[in-house]
Amino acid sequence: MQLKKNIKVGKASFLLLITFLNLIANNVIAKSLILSETIAELSVLDKVSSKNTNIKIQVGEEFIFQNLSIKVLKCYNSKFDDDPEVTAFMQVMDKTITSNDMVYVFNDWTFASSPSLRPFDHPVYDVWLKKCYS
Repeated sequence: MQLKKNIKVGKASFLLLITFLNLIANNVIAKSLILSETIAELSVLDKVSSKNTNIKIQVGEEFIFQNLSIKVLKCYNSKFDDDPEVTAFMQVMDKTITSNDMVYVFNDWTFASSPSLRPFDHPVYDVWLKKCYS
């Protein structure tokens, strides 16, 4: 009878240890994940009228700017203080194009410091990422 009591205590201690280690591991993983900012600031240039417009978009929401539908899915600031990098995953759709084979005009990552790495190629508009913040 004494043996069964020790086994139950050992099982309970083992389950508590596993639960504790799981909580610690989840805490460490959660702190290491990069969280997306909630607002992206973009600059849109109308090449025809030469008018530059600054817009603020909630991450995950669609923003309609004239003929463009702009959606920022992710927006990150780097953690480096000496040369911060702002990165965003952006989808841009031209509402005037009705062809089914070309859904997005732009569907890629963009960088605030180097917009020419992934250029937004549109005959009327230029879109640049400026900054991300919460």
